[in-house]
Amino acid sequence: MYVSDNIVIIVAFIVYLAFMICIGMFFYGKNRTTTEYFLGGRKLGSWVTSMSAQASDMSGWLLMGLPGAAYLSGISAGWIAIGLAIGTYLNWLFVAKPLRQYTKIAGDAITLPQFFKNRYQDKSGMISVIAAVFILVFFLFYTASGFVSCAKLFSSVFGLPYLVSLAVGAVVVISYTFAGGFFAVCWTDFFQGLLMFFCVIAVPVLTIQSLGGVTPFFSSVEAFNPNFLNMFVDGATGVPYTALGIISLVAWGLGYFGQPHILVRFMGIEKPAAIKKSRRIATVWVLISLTAAVLIGVAGRMFLGDALVNGGAQETIYITLVGRLFPIFIGGIFLSAILAAIMSTADSQLLVTASAITEDFYHNKIRPNASARELMWVSRICVIAVALIAAFIATDQNSTVLGLVEYAWAGFGSAFGPLVLCSLFWKRTNKYGALAGIVVGGVVDLVWAQLSGGIFDLYEIVPGFVCGLIAIIVVSLLTPKPSAEITEQFETYRACED
Repeated sequence: MYVSDNIVIIVAFIVYLAFMICIGMFFYGKNRTTTEYFLGGRKLGSWVTSMSAQASDMSGWLLMGLPGAAYLSGISAGWIAIGLAIGTYLNWLFVAKPLRQYTKIAGDAITLPQFFKNRYQDKSGMISVIAAVFILVFFLFYTASGFVSCAKLFSSVFGLPYLVSLAVGAVVVISYTFAGGFFAVCWTDFFQGLLMFFCVIAVPVLTIQSLGGVTPFFSSVEAFNPNFLNMFVDGATGVPYTALGIISLVAWGLGYFGQPHILVRFMGIEKPAAIKKSRRIATVWVLISLTAAVLIGVAGRMFLGDALVNGGAQETIYITLVGRLFPIFIGGIFLSAILAAIMSTADSQLLVTASAITEDFYHNKIRPNASARELMWVSRICVIAVALIAAFIATDQNSTVLGLVEYAWAGFGSAFGPLVLCSLFWKRTNKYGALAGIVVGGVVDLVWAQLSGGIFDLYEIVPGFVCGLIAIIVVSLLTPKPSAEITEQFETYRACED
């Protein structure tokens, strides 16, 4: 790439990044309390809620991880997409409105750990502290995946050293998350979601057109490798998927019930009645975006051949296609969509992690009488500290975006997913069962991920989720019933739902 081309793309990036930082600065003075900084005062509308939830959900995985998997294996990579689409819809249908209602009733909780603490009236605060620890551990890896995406983007486009690229991406994300809080994150995610949606559709459409249209495209795929169009066979190896393999891929959908950075969007919507509209917007966005992402990989393989097969280069397929298909400045805007995907997730994760440390550990255990101003600055310091640790994890240049996301996604789904569902729908759940569910689900997930071979090839979210759910049920039934006050609060919330 010529120096002049680099300059044009840099200008496009700067315009985009400046817009994001301006949003952060606009909301800087509007955050006077931690409720406003972490939850926006529960004032989000339907469009911002749905678009920010989905943008923060997909991350660089949408434009790098999934297209890369489809580039190697064909449409069978779409099993993950199917699981995610189902999980998205069910999360919006069953969790969104109840969680919005119950967190308001349960002491106006502004974080997921705080909701657990208030829901079970845990005066010891152990539930929220343990939950905050798991959030910190898993979000370090999740945020690191975003920084890896950023580093690969800048390295591929500009030829910059990996570590320099990593530093640039981390500084930008920290800047507007530090300044603007939840409102800034949600509004930047709204615009980033729109950009991602447009770009993820345009790239496969233009690629297929360059191959002669839809019919010649499918003919070329069939001639190249018939297994590329077979959902039940891995196109890379020709080996049929086992039931275990398909379950592992579809099981990604279970993770939605425990993702704090997505669930917090449900908590921040202004009116519960607006959730139905948000659900429709989010579902359409996900179905179209995931389908287009798989097509990017398959069409890219036909367009480029085996050029990106080795060395983990498959995750740059979107970047390579943009460089081949678009004029320089337009290409810069399309490459900014990767930044949008990365930043829309990384900022949310940083904010949720900072909220867990500040509210559920610092405020809960260390400084119960801390002022609102003190908590605000502790929150901002946490954003910086967590980002720096995540950036350190991302310095491993052998890391893949999909691998890091896979690890963190399963961790949250296992530790929090069963408890979120039981908290909302099972009155008999008590604080002992809640604590057991978090610990057992999280630990089983962590241990299972380190094992391999036979049954251990099953994605760790499945045993983690199941064991966490069993732990909640068994321990709750073997220990005293919730108090009358907790039961009454649950019935009040359910009456509100009805």
